[in-house]
Order: sequence, then C-alpha cells, then structure tokens
Amino acid sequence: MALDGIVTHAITHDLQRCVGARIHKIHQPTEHELVFSIRGAGMQGKLLLSANPTYPRVHWTTGTYVNPMEAPMFCMLLRKHCEGGMIESIRQIGAERIIHIEVKHRDELGDLSNKTIIVEIMGRHSNIILMDPSTGIIHDGIHHVTPAISSHRIVMPGSSYASPPEQGKLDPLAIENEQQFLDALSETDETAPLHKRLVDKLSGFSPLLAKELVHRAHADLATDEQSADESVSQQSLAALWSSYSSFIEQVRNDHYTPTIKTNADTGKSFFSITELTHIEGEAVVFPDISTCLEGFYGNKAERDTVKQRAADLIRFVQNEKAKNITKIKKLEDTLVEAKDAEKYRVLGELLTAYMHQIKRGDTTIELVNFYDEEQAVIKIDLDPQLTPSDNAQRYFRRYTKHKNSLSIVAEQMEIARTEIQYFEALLQQVDNASLGDIGEIRDELVEQGYMKERGRRGPKKKKTLKPTLLCYTSSEGATIYVGKNNTQNEYLTNRLAVPSDTWLHTKDIPGSHVVIRGGDFGNATLEEAAMLSAHYSQARDSSSIPVDYTTIRHVRKPNGAKPGFVIYDNQKTLYITPDEKRIKSLASELK
Repeated sequence: MALDGIVTHAITHDLQRCVGARIHKIHQPTEHELVFSIRGAGMQGKLLLSANPTYPRVHWTTGTYVNPMEAPMFCMLLRKHCEGGMIESIRQIGAERIIHIEVKHRDELGDLSNKTIIVEIMGRHSNIILMDPSTGIIHDGIHHVTPAISSHRIVMPGSSYASPPEQGKLDPLAIENEQQFLDALSETDETAPLHKRLVDKLSGFSPLLAKELVHRAHADLATDEQSADESVSQQSLAALWSSYSSFIEQVRNDHYTPTIKTNADTGKSFFSITELTHIEGEAVVFPDISTCLEGFYGNKAERDTVKQRAADLIRFVQNEKAKNITKIKKLEDTLVEAKDAEKYRVLGELLTAYMHQIKRGDTTIELVNFYDEEQAVIKIDLDPQLTPSDNAQRYFRRYTKHKNSLSIVAEQMEIARTEIQYFEALLQQVDNASLGDIGEIRDELVEQGYMKERGRRGPKKKKTLKPTLLCYTSSEGATIYVGKNNTQNEYLTNRLAVPSDTWLHTKDIPGSHVVIRGGDFGNATLEEAAMLSAHYSQARDSSSIPVDYTTIRHVRKPNGAKPGFVIYDNQKTLYITPDEKRIKSLASELK
C-alpha cells in the first residue's frame, strides 16, 4: 500500500524520541535519500528520509548505506545548516503526508538560527526541502520543481515555500461524534461503495485502511459492491461509525499494531498500523512503525536504484551471453560438417585410383566404391578447370581441413561455454549487488577487455586493494564473510581467508563465495553459512539447494581462469532451504 496520512501520524509519534537530540552526521547515499545520525537525549540511531518516487518514507533504520566519495550539493547544504543542530520538534501537518522537522543550529559565527526540514511523502512528487521558517524562503530541495513542471508552486533556492495543493478533505481526528461522521459521509456520492466514500472525504485515508474499517463493521459485501441505484442502510453506517470511532480512538492515544500481511492467494504484501483482518494470509506484527516499514520496504528501493544504474550493464552482459549461445549453435553445425571428413578422404582416394579414367573438363564421374561392401557406384563432382590430380588433391585438402577443425571447434565450444558460465555468474552478482558492488563489476569487465572505460574527469581512480565485504555474525558468534562479486570473491578466497577457514559455494550453481573464519563453530553456524551461500546464489528462491563446503587449503584458482573461478576437492555437500527470517536475524555489517 501507499504510505498514507494515518501511517504518517504513527511515524511522527515514533520520531518524537529524537526531539532534544542532535543531528550528529548527515549523509546522502543516493539522489533520493538522506540518512541522519541522531545522538543525545538518551538515544542514538539513524533516521532515513526518502523522497524516492516509488518508495518514499521516513523511519528509523538499521540498514547499511554506502555513501559516495563526494557528498552531493544538497547534502553539503544540510551539513552547513543542520549538522550539529538540535531537533526542537517534529510534527505532522494536518493529516497529510507532510512532516516538519524543526532544527536549532549555531552557525560558523556562533549565532543561533532555526531551520525547517520539510519531508513531503507524495509518490513521484515526494520531496525533502530545507526552509528558513522566519522568512518562508527555500534554501534548496532534494528535487527541484520549476515553473515548467508545476504551475502551483516552485521548489528552487530563493523561492517562497508553498504547501502542496489542498484536497478539501476533513481531518479524521477532528470528527468527534456519530453525527459529524454521518454528515461527512452524506456529502459524498451515496451510490459509491462505503470504503470509497471514506477515502473521498477523509484526509490521510488509503483504500486499504478504508476497506479494513468497512470489513470490521461487518457491512454486507453486496452492500459494499452495490449498483449505482442502491443505497447504504442506516444499520451499515452505524456499524461503520462504531469501527471507525474505535480505530480513531486508538490513533489519538497512539496505540498502534504495525502489521505486514501477505495475501495467501497472490503473495502480495501490505502494511498498516492496525491489523488487516479483511486480507487472508500470514501476518507479522512489529513493535513499532519503523521496524514495520523497514521490514516491508527492505532493500526494494536499493534494488530499483541498482537496476536503473546497472541497466546498461545488464543489457551488455545478456548480449554477450546471447552471442556465445549463438556461437555454440554455429560451431555445432560446423562439427556436424566436420564429421563428414572421412567421406572426402574416400573420394580423394577413389579419384587417385581411377585417375586414368578421368579427363580434364569432366564435371562428374561415376566410379565403383571399393570401400563399400556392396561395391556400389558413386557419383563424384569434378571441377572441369582442374586436372584429375588437382581434383583428387581438392578432396584431400577438404578432408584435412575438416579433420583439423574438429579439435579447433571443440576448443572454441569449450571457450564459449566458459564465457556463458562467466556471464551467468555476473548476472547473478548484479541481481544481488548494492550500488557499490555495481562499480566493481563494471571495473572488472573493463579490466577483462569486454567494455571500454567510461570517460572520467580528473585523476584516474586507483583500484581498491581491499574491497568492502559483507560480514555476518552467526548465532554462535562465528564470523561469516560473503563475497558478492568476483572482485570480492577473489579477495576473500585467495587473500583474506587462511587455509583452515571453511569455504562454501552452491554446487554447480552461480553464487557467492562464503567463508567461515576459524574452526570453532557448530552445526548452527554451518547451516547459517550454507543458507547465506544459497541466498546469494542463482537458486535463492528454490528449496533443498546443494551447497559444497571444504577448507580453503583445498580451494585453488587455475592459471588463466576467469575472475572468481576456482576448483576444489575434499568437499562435502549439504542440502539447505534458505530461511529469510533466520538470515535477517543475523547481525551484519560491511567491513
């Protein structure tokens, strides 16, 4: 569901714990997102502000974000005006999806100044704006809105801030009795379904929430999906008021039940601040709205960003894989032709044996094939411009060419299969990649000569000797490293790991190298490492995935092999089905 005004109300309540704390650090990992490190007032945490067009949201986060080497301009501006500042208040504007964060900051001269960070959660129109509250002038926004984009308001440095257009709806928290509720609904289309009438009249109400309240009111389904000439019974309206007033009272008292529910039929997930009884499926209840939102969105926003940034990379790798598949088909055709090499030797020897019967200028000749048990007559095509001897040599040369091509074709087919295997591994790595991983994959293709290096301004970027690795801590306290691309796999397996460490990889399936450091671990750690190996592989959505494991001393890279390719022996195999909950419960960080 879209994040509505009621959910925004719960978010605002959840963020109250940082009032009185200071903004310690500000980072902008992507063009749409900001991460504030908050400290003080007895708390410490990271606050995510996202104006992502698809996944806009605000919540506390425990996620790991990779920041660019050079901070974007908007991030630098926020650091200047807000970093080190104290958060004085956080409030929602009406029942809208707009949050104002008031910050008191001391400038470089030591003077105190107030700034307002405005977060507008409005789908593709979402924005994060820094404003001077005393003048209403915008310092800047994470997304600029020019007059060409919107005639209602401008979001540019130096322009006056104007709120998004009013929708003319009622604040649901302002309705205090049944009569006000009935009067509000009477102003809507009485032939429309009840849930739609709630959405049309009440600010901050999403269709999902409205359907839930109607369901709780035990409204007759036929009534809720009635034809245009039917009316809603007074009994249904009274029941709806009962469910509505009960829910609103919980919101007023900030009593929430953040829930993610997955539809049993479609597999689609929904989230809300209350139980979703009208949806059949598995429900997961969270302690607060922030953990609920993080659980729902997970890394969806990052996955979308990665796909956008890596779109050309994915197309290139897919095209290279397709070229090699086509190459193999052509080589197979050549192989079929080459298998006829013996036929050309026989024809050459027949022409040599019967050369006295052939005259220059003949186009064909019929000869008895003495290699055939039945001594059948065979017709042989001749080049009339060649001598009988040259015609025989022509067939011998064709025989030699086809015979030699057998070994060459076999070699080329093996090379093509290796290339396909390599590109399949890259596609799997892109599927699991973070923004930082994409750069390493692109650099690898440049180094391997597949792609040309993009034009860069300034000095050439030095290759990182120690790539950042994803590190998990098992339930038994053991350290588990995961390489998410070939650069990381090579460093992890060939340089970081020691001979006694345990190495894991999905059997005959493209995936990540996984290493358990040390030998002091039990079956739980081995299972969790195997789950990580399966999770970061091409077979992540399958069950009973075979995972090989052995010690590093039995893993080696052949000379001239592709990046990330190794061979191993003395392995054992276990079959594992990834448990997403168990994987998410493991502590992880980038090292």
